[in-house]
Amino acid sequence: MPRGSEPRITLPLLLVVRAMLVEPAREMYGLEICKAADLPSGTIHPILARLERCGWLESRWEDIEPTEEGRPRRRYYRLSSSGAERARAVLKKVHIPAPVPEPVAKPQLIPRLTGGA
Repeated sequence: MPRGSEPRITLPLLLVVRAMLVEPAREMYGLEICKAADLPSGTIHPILARLERCGWLESRWEDIEPTEEGRPRRRYYRLSSSGAERARAVLKKVHIPAPVPEPVAKPQLIPRLTGGA
């Protein structure tokens, strides 16, 4: 799949890019993306690799010493600027709205009962 080509559009791919569009410039590691997209790791990692090959994503390995941190290094992903644009266009095309950060909840008004004695 050459860089700049379009990936095969599947529902899991749409869920991944939708989750990443909440904060498109933010780097996320695999488990964060799994939770945000509500998909298992075995599903998202092939999607992330496909999106990176197409140029939609950029990635980097974190610079830590795993033995000091007590965990493996994480690979961080973020949408490229063209990838974010293409993801928004695909979501729009399939009529899935891009995510909007949730506003602070407003208190609900309770309607008043009127009439009667």
